[in-house]
Amino acid sequence: ILKDAGVATFAAIAAKSTEELETIIKDAGKRRPASIETWAEQAALAAKGDWAGLEKLQNELDGGRRK
Repeated sequence: ILKDAGVATFAAIAAKSTEELETIIKDAGKRRPASIETWAEQAALAAKGDWAGLEKLQNELDGGRRK
């Protein structure tokens, strides 16, 4: 869905707000993912190649969501 909307890289995801990501997903006829609030944060770490930071963050999350 994101790729079809022109959001094809971690950097592109990181540049989007939660609201923008929600709109893209809803416009595709899909439901809002529960973990969407952390997508940009996780993508920013991936875009920087900060795999240790991404792993640390993901270990702090519960199903992609803040506990």
